[in-house]
Amino acid sequence: MNDLSKEQQKYLLCLRKHKRIVRISRILILFSFLFLWEFTANVGIIDSFIFSSPSKIALCFWGMVLDKTIFIHTGVTLYETIISFILVTAVSILVAVALWFSARLSEILDPYLVVLNSLPKSALAPLLIVWLGATKTTIIVAGMSVAIFGSILSLYTSFTTVDPGKIKLIYTLQGKKHQALAKVVLPSSVPSIISNMKVNIGLCLVGVIIGEFLAARNGLGYLIIYSSQVFKMDWLLMSIVLLCIMATILYSLISLLERWCRNRF
Repeated sequence: MNDLSKEQQKYLLCLRKHKRIVRISRILILFSFLFLWEFTANVGIIDSFIFSSPSKIALCFWGMVLDKTIFIHTGVTLYETIISFILVTAVSILVAVALWFSARLSEILDPYLVVLNSLPKSALAPLLIVWLGATKTTIIVAGMSVAIFGSILSLYTSFTTVDPGKIKLIYTLQGKKHQALAKVVLPSSVPSIISNMKVNIGLCLVGVIIGEFLAARNGLGYLIIYSSQVFKMDWLLMSIVLLCIMATILYSLISLLERWCRNRF
């Protein structure tokens, strides 16, 4: 710190102050929202039976912690989301690589990928149940269907926009196409792959919840649809809060991976 100039020290202090203000503001907004929600529910401004309240949700959560049912539902949804995400990432990279290798194949498949990406994925879920049955496989495939086509298109676009000068240099040095892929295309596309993963983790979670709405006997999606049918709004809102927390944690883990890749590459 002493080796820095006054201007640099001032800039770093301003940066730390800015980060502190942002962090505190986020916390204040969250607690203000929770306070207003609790207050309006307790004084009767809103109907606590329909809108519940933070204290009721916390008590509901604690009750399900004690009987351990919440761990079953959360674990099932987390497992299905992670498996769906891993498969989407792996398949997307492999298909994008195949499309990059073969321009003819990419021209053939491009309109089909665009149409499938534009298709409302919730329309596929009932069809998947008929084909695969009401199983975890159906839910995982439903999670994949939401993200996979857009992921393939995004990665393929990233591969094709890599600096052509670097690829030409590989060919000039008598390199092969697979060497261009390994030495230039994939390393240059790491930021795009990570950004794609950030989007896919949320989409896979959405797809899994859609699948659980229709084909599950446990999981947070099942808990949401069941609690809405029996008017247990505490369960419903608790499940939504848990989904928000789960999405935040998964996104943060990918952000950590992004930071590691940035330092490594």
